[in-house]
Amino acid sequence: MHIETLKVFCDVVETRSFSTAASQNFVTQSAVSQQVRTLEERYGRRLLERTRGNVQTTPAGEVLYHMAKEIVRLYDAMEAKLHEAAEMVAGTVRVAAVPSVGLYELSAPLRAFLTQYPQVHLRLEYARASRIYEDAQKGNIDLGIVAYPQRRPGISVIPFRQDRLVIVTPPGHPLARTRSASLARLQGEPLVGFERDIPTRKETDRLLRRHQVEPRYVTELDNIETIKRIVEIGHGLALLPEPAVVPEVKSKSLGMVQIADEAALRPLGIIHRQGRIFSSAAQKFLECLQAE
Repeated sequence: MHIETLKVFCDVVETRSFSTAASQNFVTQSAVSQQVRTLEERYGRRLLERTRGNVQTTPAGEVLYHMAKEIVRLYDAMEAKLHEAAEMVAGTVRVAAVPSVGLYELSAPLRAFLTQYPQVHLRLEYARASRIYEDAQKGNIDLGIVAYPQRRPGISVIPFRQDRLVIVTPPGHPLARTRSASLARLQGEPLVGFERDIPTRKETDRLLRRHQVEPRYVTELDNIETIKRIVEIGHGLALLPEPAVVPEVKSKSLGMVQIADEAALRPLGIIHRQGRIFSSAAQKFLECLQAE
């Protein structure tokens, strides 16, 4: 049995998706299905069940997952130690980021890191903050990158950087002609925002209420790209991190207005499981992020 097969099986269990596991391992979905079938034939047991598009482990699959996870962890630790002995930075680094950070904040450090350490296999996935905290606590990822980082049991937080929040408008909106505006101008305006359980939404609501603005949401979404598209067609305004709208502002498909009342900053943080011993590759990637 190949270690890669166990890695793929663990990824299917953790992502609850054959297609996501295939993407993470740079193979086809049919290849992932074949590897799972190989394991089931080897042990003569059903390991996974698909129900309504979701993947669940059977009792036998749960046993295999926990044991395979430990085997994979030991294998990765062995490789990291051997590479360190050879003074080579290599191995796998698993990073998870919320989309509003990962899509716009990580391009430069990723390019710099992979250029300097081409032997490293960097696996970056996008997920909600709640999932990232969970995966960090379980040790499923080396590093997580979230907005408004929270100190939780078993989690260490490293400050990363701060984004400035801005008012985002469709190009024809009256506010688009101004460079800055008070948040009071948003009173009564239709807003397009993140879903209520997303930290950026919670903090922007607090910001608005501090300035006596009662937000009126017409659309709530979990994806920053969709929020921008909805604003572009004139369905409302939004409060978003400035780096996320720079491309659209340059192409004039969105307007960007600075907040006049205060510097509305969104802190970003790097999280990891407390006491986690980083491989040399994970340590170098963390240093690369901190150097930004």
